[in-house]
Amino acid sequence: MSASPARQPKPDKSAGPADTHVFTISEVLRELQHEFPDLSASKLRFLEERDLVEPARTASGYRKYSAGDVERLRFILALQRDRYMPLDVIKQTMDAIDAGEKPEALPESAPVGPREVTGELAAQITGRTRPMSRKELRALSGATRGMLDTLEKFRIISADAQGNYSHHDLKAVKAVRVLARYGLEPKHLVSLRRSADAELDLIARAMAPHAARKDAAARARVAESSKEMLQCLKDLRASIMDSAVEQIDKR
Repeated sequence: MSASPARQPKPDKSAGPADTHVFTISEVLRELQHEFPDLSASKLRFLEERDLVEPARTASGYRKYSAGDVERLRFILALQRDRYMPLDVIKQTMDAIDAGEKPEALPESAPVGPREVTGELAAQITGRTRPMSRKELRALSGATRGMLDTLEKFRIISADAQGNYSHHDLKAVKAVRVLARYGLEPKHLVSLRRSADAELDLIARAMAPHAARKDAAARARVAESSKEMLQCLKDLRASIMDSAVEQIDKR
């Protein structure tokens, strides 16, 4: 399998000036932290440990990130944040991209090549919506004030400290509106909230021994492991539900 361009010691001669710029680890943080506020030097080192990015080194051992490395990191972090993809799946995705292939998980029109993941592609992958006001949430979802009040009452959605809502809230409201067509009201969905709380409790219990450590590297590992557990629980739940629905279809 071919190596990532971010791991090639020499820059592409056809690359533009931006491709030859070298970033220190602190410069990478300044470049990406406005998009990923939780990003830390420990997280960058953790991703390097998992062989997802491999910056060059100076003679004294300092990391040197290329522009391609930074774009690669932006793409990886977006997949984690917006697709909740475990790192092993992301690694498979990146290996496929490095080999010049187009992973099935990416949009059909995504211009994936073996050399670079562009900002345009990253935006296309994430489909992320910026924080929105209650008024914007209503306009985008088509929900009434009463529905939003009820969903907040049952903790299906919740505003942040600034009174804004996330793309997760928008997705939840749209799903509730579809379910309403089948006669399911928000009050019928309380069990889903309880189920989500139970799954979060399972993750918290599993991570408790590791969360006791306060160093940044440990926190990064806890965060990644929690995301991986969450994805596994989602896959398990989907498998159980899909199997049950298939049985209904066979009756």
